[in-house]
Amino acid sequence: MIEHIITAFGAMLTLKNMLFMLFGVTGGMIAGGLPGLTATMSVALIVPFTFSMDPITGLVTIGAIYCGAIFGGAFSAILVNAPGTPSSIGTTFDGYPMTKQGRGEEAILTATWASAGGGIIGTIILIFLAVPLSEVAIKFGPPEYFWVSIFGLTIITSLASKSILKGVTGGILGLLISMIGIAPIGGDVRFTMGIPAFQGGVQLISVLIGFFCIPEMLKTAGNLRKSELKKDVEVSDQSGVVKKAFLNVFKKPINFIRSSIIGALVGVLPGAGGSIANLVAYNEAQKASDDSDSFGTGNPQGVVATEAANNATIEGGMVPLLTLGIPGSPPAAIIYGALMLQGLRPGPELFSTNAKITYAFMLSLFVANVMMFVVGALGGKTIYKVVTNISNRVLVPSIIFLTILGSYSIRNNIADVVVMLVIGLIGYVLKELGFQPGPVVLGLILGPIAEKGLVQGYLMGMALPNPWLTFFTRPISITLICLTIISGVWPLIKEYRERKKGKEVTA
Repeated sequence: MIEHIITAFGAMLTLKNMLFMLFGVTGGMIAGGLPGLTATMSVALIVPFTFSMDPITGLVTIGAIYCGAIFGGAFSAILVNAPGTPSSIGTTFDGYPMTKQGRGEEAILTATWASAGGGIIGTIILIFLAVPLSEVAIKFGPPEYFWVSIFGLTIITSLASKSILKGVTGGILGLLISMIGIAPIGGDVRFTMGIPAFQGGVQLISVLIGFFCIPEMLKTAGNLRKSELKKDVEVSDQSGVVKKAFLNVFKKPINFIRSSIIGALVGVLPGAGGSIANLVAYNEAQKASDDSDSFGTGNPQGVVATEAANNATIEGGMVPLLTLGIPGSPPAAIIYGALMLQGLRPGPELFSTNAKITYAFMLSLFVANVMMFVVGALGGKTIYKVVTNISNRVLVPSIIFLTILGSYSIRNNIADVVVMLVIGLIGYVLKELGFQPGPVVLGLILGPIAEKGLVQGYLMGMALPNPWLTFFTRPISITLICLTIISGVWPLIKEYRERKKGKEVTA
């Protein structure tokens, strides 16, 4: 294995490959930073241009664009509260409040350090633990995915900072929205209101933009009446910001390392992905923090957790793809096709018959993350200054135009734009009523996974005396049930302890 790694490193580390990777990282970051232009679209657009390249150059370019696009989503999430990719949902929770406090550059550099570090840890896990992790991934069936989604829904208690009832209500709303369209199993048409465009369901990106970006833009536009030229963001002293960002990540390394591992492990599970990993990591960071109440108000540890996790998910997602030939996410499916077009069949034999190419691709993810840090650190500062110096009279219509363009580009369907705008208005009203967008989006993401796992798991159990036994008798399911109970009960225990301490102090 070490011989293959050394040979692959030499084959990958050429001037041509480095230039293509630099282009890939930069292009991916730009695409990821534009709401609606997802990592999937970025990877899909570049694949045709790699046909004429040699396998190593083509694959390292694709890998670099993938890494750059996932990280690029943090820029719009932090600066304008619009997650550029679903993996950046959690970054808005603390990243945008930091921007409003004048700490946007610190937030961007913190995200840069965390993303690059998380990707590097993910690459190490991919190279050395790919085979054993693939053996665990293949044991995940519908019952396990059902319990993974239920475990994810317990995060609502953390995302609902002020009212658990409102958080649960928001989660239920998200679950209902996720059920719009044709049922994945059975083919029943649900909640379409007779509109043909809804039969394919509601696009996640449109809902994300609507819930996170539009309400903030409407609020900013409303403030223009009071003072048309006054910025909502007042830039604070940014001296020593590089050191602050570095300390945000590495002064508390447990959060950073834990989040990276969570991202890699969630990425291994086909169908999970960064949209789940970043929320799980955020939840665990908040639970472990001594200052959990500050999460959601501009705590940089929230940015660290989400960005480390979502970039580590990339490498985790390569585990089932390369070892089993199972693409676990849409970008991984496109990479699967790119491998096949290069004459490489993903699976166990890939590591023996094409070891040099395989390890070169894996190592390129390490180098891409290093490049991503350099480009992000240099470009992030410039982007922050540009955004903070633009008048809101220019910024608001520009952002709304980009959100409309991004929503339309998903399927070239005006219905997605209408959905985005309607969801934005609903999100604005809900925010004014004290509801947070996080629980709604969480329900929307996990709803389809839970439904599919529940129905398929029940069908699997039809051979048993009681079909429901299949959900409670499998070892991994039992482990997930225990984690779900702990995750659900822990906030209540923590609240009880805080009340008890408060009474002791009063006494």
